[in-house]
Amino acid sequence: MGESNFERMIQLAEEVFAVRNDPDQLDVNEHVIEHLQKIHPCSVSEYDDGNGPVAWILIFPTTSKLMNDFLEKRISEKQLFESTPLDIKYDAIYLCSGLVLPEFRRKGIAKRLALEAIAEMRKDHPIKALFAWAFTSEGDAGAEALSKETLLPLYKIGKSQGR
Repeated sequence: MGESNFERMIQLAEEVFAVRNDPDQLDVNEHVIEHLQKIHPCSVSEYDDGNGPVAWILIFPTTSKLMNDFLEKRISEKQLFESTPLDIKYDAIYLCSGLVLPEFRRKGIAKRLALEAIAEMRKDHPIKALFAWAFTSEGDAGAEALSKETLLPLYKIGKSQGR
């Protein structure tokens, strides 16, 4: 029998992000997911087609100060996550990652999940900006589409700038 959707998603995450080779990246595990959900319950989203997850989205609100520190490379992605305080009003959203199995791409699944999460975060927080560190051209295009759809400015670190 072939790999499960879950196993394929884990493999895809390892291929795209290569976290093991970069200690500055956020290495997502159960504890990270728990903490992300404390930052905001909509920080982690998935779409399951009935056979397991085919898309995962990870975004979280934070402060403009931390966003700027991250964009200026004064802090790493891991430090951004660790430094985001709990129980305050956030004004920026980090578009951390979006993964979709190849056969489910270009169907709007990731965009829908992210837009729903952003809308929920905006109900609770005065969000003024999105920011991203795109690993792929698809990730970059996705972040641009979210910015356009939400009418929020997008700030980003390009792949050539340090990933």
